[in-house]
Amino acid sequence: MAKPRAAKKTLDSYTIKGTNKVIKPNDCVLMRSPDTSRPPYVAKIESIEAGGARGSNVKVRVRWYYRPEESIGGRRQFHGAKEVFLSDHYDIQSADTIEDKCHVHSFRNYTKLDAVGAEDFFCRFEYKSASGSFVPDRIAVFCKCEMPYNPDDLMIQCEECSDWYHPVCIGMTIKDAKKLEHFFCEGCAPQNGKRNGNPNNTSGETEEKKRSK
Repeated sequence: MAKPRAAKKTLDSYTIKGTNKVIKPNDCVLMRSPDTSRPPYVAKIESIEAGGARGSNVKVRVRWYYRPEESIGGRRQFHGAKEVFLSDHYDIQSADTIEDKCHVHSFRNYTKLDAVGAEDFFCRFEYKSASGSFVPDRIAVFCKCEMPYNPDDLMIQCEECSDWYHPVCIGMTIKDAKKLEHFFCEGCAPQNGKRNGNPNNTSGETEEKKRSK
């Protein structure tokens, strides 16, 4: 006679193997890739279950975050190095593949971090894995190049119109842009007879323009 299958038990938390770090549902984690040459996968824990003898077989239901290069469209110029997309792709994985906890911040909170650690990521899109579409499908753009903001790139703000620009797009080196205390874009400078001479507004944190792409 076959032995009855051990009932699964829902767990409130799980301690990552080989560490003292505890994860719970809604936490984000790094999960080991089968290909050791690739970076770990990023996932959000949906639930944790224990099964098998003495509950030793722990599984996690995860919702995957995709890196830009894992999406259908691939990585684009405005994608940040630590950007991920929250997908509609769910999966069941062994808890043994969890390497570490991580933090997936909102875009706004990420730009306010004093320092970005290896465990820090940000998300501003949801990604539909079957169609390759994004939510939202429109996003604010900046500069003459009309590209969405990449928090890894330096931008400077015009003190008159408050628009933001990449130094390279206005014929300026990053070194020179960092020395500025005042900056007026080419549209505002002639109108006001003003000249550029050093901004405090060189940054990674921007105000969104009322235009989308």
